[in-house]
Amino acid sequence: MPFDNRITRLLGIDIPVVQAPMGWIARSQLAAAVSNAGGLGIIETSSGELDAIREEIRAMRTLTDKPFGVNIAQAFVRDPDIVDFVIDQGVTFVTTSAGNPERYTEQLKKAGLTVFHVVPSLSAALKAVACGVDGLVVEGGEGGGFKNPREVSTMVLLPLVRSKVDVPIIAAGGFTCGRTMAAAFALGAEAVQMGTRMVSAAESPVHDNWKNAIVAAQETDTVFLNRKYSPALRALRTAKTSRLEDEPDVNAMREFGTALDLYFGGDMEASIALSGQVCGRIDSVRPVAEILADVRDEFFATLGEMSERYL
Repeated sequence: MPFDNRITRLLGIDIPVVQAPMGWIARSQLAAAVSNAGGLGIIETSSGELDAIREEIRAMRTLTDKPFGVNIAQAFVRDPDIVDFVIDQGVTFVTTSAGNPERYTEQLKKAGLTVFHVVPSLSAALKAVACGVDGLVVEGGEGGGFKNPREVSTMVLLPLVRSKVDVPIIAAGGFTCGRTMAAAFALGAEAVQMGTRMVSAAESPVHDNWKNAIVAAQETDTVFLNRKYSPALRALRTAKTSRLEDEPDVNAMREFGTALDLYFGGDMEASIALSGQVCGRIDSVRPVAEILADVRDEFFATLGEMSERYL
């Protein structure tokens, strides 16, 4: 069965799965695989390497003829011309995150782009909608990466935001399969975002050590750091992150160390391997196309089973 809702129509995609915009990871190799499989690949800017990002966007147009987007991570991109940069790339969909939606929404929308803002709370969602965003990425605290220090689970946050706003919602935090996507839709979403599942995908550019650590992890093998600072973050449990968990007065952002030695060199103690609790449900490294096909099939199978059982 085909998907047909506001997000699939708005973004021009077949499967309402959006790939998270992870720094250094969300580049053409992974994003093109997601778009070609029917989802929406996203190119990151949080690395700050805009010359490289320009080349990645150019590469996307050689690797796929499907839609894709770009993320503007406000807290990590210091270039004052970032909006002009994104507009000049000719993309039509942008997510903004890690900052105030008042900063860029009007300028992006005047240029004709569709804008979704990432929110970790109801107050942030209401502010973004008031700024005129086209939709929201509602991100629960169980997801990996940078977080609000006062995290709220997707199970609580998603239906709360849906009860107060009518814009399309992409749910993030805890999603890896068709069953969890069906749950998100029941709670008010029209798409899901996947980060940890995509980090561990075959087309992900990260070192196999990181992928294998995700596959080996249990659901309890993440730590939530930086509650006293901003941003907080959720990461895989390692010797480094376990130490930081026991030292709440230390700002973990200062201990990222040589991130690329972890990302691409495989040294799991060189930096902090961001990951969501859903790592405990990932048991293999698989191609993106297989992942998305299974998500689609399981989603509709779940709806059918629920209908037969309860209706």
